[in-house]
Amino acid sequence: MNTPVNKNGFIQINIVVSDIETAAKKWAELLGIEVPEIRINHLEGNENYKYRGKPISCDLKVCNIEMNGFVIELHEPVGGESSFQEFLDKHGNGVHHIGFEVGDKRDEIIEELKAAGYDTDRTVGIYPGSSWTIVDSEDTLGVNLNIKPVR
Repeated sequence: MNTPVNKNGFIQINIVVSDIETAAKKWAELLGIEVPEIRINHLEGNENYKYRGKPISCDLKVCNIEMNGFVIELHEPVGGESSFQEFLDKHGNGVHHIGFEVGDKRDEIIEELKAAGYDTDRTVGIYPGSSWTIVDSEDTLGVNLNIKPVR
């Protein structure tokens, strides 16, 4: 790649689980922290959220565990088609993606990944101040990528 992903831009590990309450409790016990808050995120299928190139709505239970310089993000799909439900159905619990903050090189990196044969339409989400693109790379890298301009 002409524009490599900066290794210092590593920001997250996303783990898909079938029971977020149990997973959050077990992570809290392991790390000696309070159980993180669990919330429900509704992703409305429109021009700002697409799964496999189509606007599809879904709901996720989500919690974040802040670490030193990165976050462990737990997701439990609870309704609708999504990359997270697809992963859970195919693999069960596991690491769905690792995330990188790439700044203003986001579009260039996505285009290079697309040219290299990666599916960059797995999930694209846009929200105020940033965006996220889940790159389908588990067959070659063993995990999907999340490319974000900023957190």
